[in-house]
Amino acid sequence: DRQNHINGIENFWNQAKRVLRKYNGIDRKSFPLFLKECEFRFNFGTPSRQLKILREWCGI
Repeated sequence: DRQNHINGIENFWNQAKRVLRKYNGIDRKSFPLFLKECEFRFNFGTPSRQLKILREWCGI
């Protein structure tokens, strides 16, 4: 459904802006990495789930 897709994008950007504001400015070179972290956190939900995914990726 197209409406859900747009809402998902808006939700991501709202969350990303909220997180990135805490840094009071980010170097242009570092911005893609900060944005990728926001993407990871948005897509993988709770911190416990994020940790589980990272452990799986690292083979721990």
